[in-house]
Amino acid sequence: MQPADRQILKAVQDDGRISNQDLAERAGMSASACWRRVKVLEEGGVIERYTALVNPEAVGLTFHAMVHVVLSRHQAGHVENFIQAVMARPEVLDCFATTGDADYHLRIRCRDLSAYNAFLEEFIFALEGVSTVKTNLILRQLKHETRVEV
Repeated sequence: MQPADRQILKAVQDDGRISNQDLAERAGMSASACWRRVKVLEEGGVIERYTALVNPEAVGLTFHAMVHVVLSRHQAGHVENFIQAVMARPEVLDCFATTGDADYHLRIRCRDLSAYNAFLEEFIFALEGVSTVKTNLILRQLKHETRVEV
């Protein structure tokens, strides 16, 4: 990765709406060269997407939890169905396949405890192959970063 690419990545992580001209100035290159480098970074999958960060509590999503899921069987069908189902749910912000006591860790945001209970009853417990579900409520978030060191 070129040093200018690192400058570009740092700048777009700080401000995804930065103009190409301002980005070029920060990276120390011409606007056309900067635009080409950004396209290479996008097409290469280094820049995955651009997004706005929304404050969940400001839009009424006050329930925040980590959910630890154990599957009873690791049959290919159960695992694939679980993954596809979880990927489609808007309450699931993150899903990690992990080692340890649980097979999957889900970070959940929803309106309230009632909405979470419905999520469990109507979705998680209805998935074939789910054996155990444990919930840890997030009392407060101490750090949340989206930027990565480049």
